[in-house]
Amino acid sequence: MKISILSASVAVLAVAGCMCGRAFNPDVNSAVSPDGKNEIRLYSNPLAYEVVRDGAVVVAKTEIGLKVDGKCVKEGGARPVDVMAKKSGGSADIPVYKKGKVCLAARETFVDFGDWGVRLAARNDGVAYRFETKKPGVVDCEKADVTIPKSARCWFNRTSRGSLGCEETTPEFADASALRTDDKKAIYLPFVYSAEGKTVAVVDTDVRDYPVWNFGEAEQAESGTKLKSLFAKYPRKTAHSANGGEWPKRKIVPSGGRWVDVLEAEDFIAKATVPRALPWRVFVLADSPSGLCESDITYALATPPAKGADFSWVKPGKVAWDWWNDFDNGAGCSTKTYERFIDFAAKNGVEYVIFDEGWSAELDIWKYSPAVDVPHLIDYANKKGVGIILWMAWAQVYGAEEKVAEHFSKLGAKGFKVDFMDRADAGVAVFLEKFAAACAKHRMLVDYHGAYRPVGLQRTYPNVLNFEGVHGLEQMKWAKKEKDMCRNDVSCFFTRMTAGPMDYTPGAMDNYRIGDYRGDHTNPGSVGTRCHQMALMALYEAPLQMLSDSPTKYEKNMECFSFMAKTPVVWDATVGLGGCPESFAAVARKARDGSWYAAGITNREARDFAFKTDFLGGGVWTAEVFRDADDADSAPAKYVHETKSVKAGDEVSFRMASGGGFVVRFSK
Repeated sequence: MKISILSASVAVLAVAGCMCGRAFNPDVNSAVSPDGKNEIRLYSNPLAYEVVRDGAVVVAKTEIGLKVDGKCVKEGGARPVDVMAKKSGGSADIPVYKKGKVCLAARETFVDFGDWGVRLAARNDGVAYRFETKKPGVVDCEKADVTIPKSARCWFNRTSRGSLGCEETTPEFADASALRTDDKKAIYLPFVYSAEGKTVAVVDTDVRDYPVWNFGEAEQAESGTKLKSLFAKYPRKTAHSANGGEWPKRKIVPSGGRWVDVLEAEDFIAKATVPRALPWRVFVLADSPSGLCESDITYALATPPAKGADFSWVKPGKVAWDWWNDFDNGAGCSTKTYERFIDFAAKNGVEYVIFDEGWSAELDIWKYSPAVDVPHLIDYANKKGVGIILWMAWAQVYGAEEKVAEHFSKLGAKGFKVDFMDRADAGVAVFLEKFAAACAKHRMLVDYHGAYRPVGLQRTYPNVLNFEGVHGLEQMKWAKKEKDMCRNDVSCFFTRMTAGPMDYTPGAMDNYRIGDYRGDHTNPGSVGTRCHQMALMALYEAPLQMLSDSPTKYEKNMECFSFMAKTPVVWDATVGLGGCPESFAAVARKARDGSWYAAGITNREARDFAFKTDFLGGGVWTAEVFRDADDADSAPAKYVHETKSVKAGDEVSFRMASGGGFVVRFSK
């Protein structure tokens, strides 16, 4: 059965004719994936779950719970009144994604406890559970702990507890047995680990009017290492604030500013309506870290677009970006500079130009900067086939979502880059969805910069193309000499990207050895090789992919730029080729024109890497290659550009320099 994206609401939640009964068991129930490899079990007393892959327990039995309107759901005992199971199948055609189709085959079990229940889902790429409530009220708290084997090797990121939702830190690696509670920090998702010969990524999806999932305490127990859930409280009183450091040091302003800070919070985390399905607690399961990039579970379990919704107008693409390169390396934010960016984009087939901070006067989007003729530039760009995307701090649009979307749509802009949310509570989730809906109504694209990782909204609203929630290339503007960005780049392919597309903003043309670069605001560069930067265009998922460097520098490096500008931003297939968060990453992706791209990057360690081209299917292909030059270890900007014939199934090999990489386009 084939299901289009518009009719895919039947996908995981219900498929007509697929309901089937299940033998009632008051003590333990489970859902098993179609291939029989993955299982999630739910125990009734105490209420707990367990995750198994290929017979190995990868999440030990862990108690969960929910408190609604002051009452714990399992008060009086947790004994199910009914258990229902169902199967779903088919596939969804996905126009804006890393694959052209997403398999929807899954098995679900709903364990009904009366006023509430727990739904289990099992797919070939992972398992998940979620609470569902049947009565209105507020969600006081949710217990969503995870117990992992002490033998696990873990890869994760942490942020300060006072900055939940600001997810832009560098990665950490540790054995599970060494994890300890840090009262000042929290782990944000995805949390990835390998144990029992399996790889697990802990993520959340279908987050709507609900805080995102974090971990606070780490507890060493006999059963394993328990990570205790941490959720931001629902905001009661908020205020706009301006520059001045981290909250609460920021200056409160009557309106405008950059942030909408929480001054007072409620004692609960979310509001409950009838019926209320809480977010999925997801465990992506693979046999190796490289298999994570092939997973679709976070997308498949998210809410599909509303029936009849039309997103055929959504146009992914590349963006010529002004802020990272300081408006063409110091030319200034002006009408003349933007005409230069627009002309450059039009000449080179780049679909969009972003107007970043500076186009409006003093962060007031209703007042243009005297130096920037915004209406003229939007008209100028549209006539050249280039779309304009407008940056704004979220304080500028908060509470005026419909007005903003309608006004700038009529002006001719194509979308927005919204920044500085930096919160993890349900109030932010409400805003993200509300503005996405307003933009969809007026056919506007959205890039949520300054936001947490994607948690399913990109399926519900395919006009939302990107999310930040990553330690991206912008960090190089102020980097210290010891900055090892290559370590971060490899890790986030397996960790952050497992949640979905990310606004990393690659493409630097000034390339330095690790330890030789200090941040530069006007002429920023990157550590690692030129090919490392080029590889990120195919390695990372970003339907709205930034070309971060300046037109001037790209014009001096047209051989590399032209290849990057033509690299697709959506794909027909994705295949993990190898690596792990502590060494290297490599992927193959099929473009929608039938060509294939393969890309890889390494950390500071130079290495040889070989892979077989079985994914090509058959025949002889032309391989256009960009690889590190023999002396790229000492001269990172040097590369080799060559073309050769490759027979499908042949092995190809590369030497990646320190911080190096490669990228190949295979075409027939």
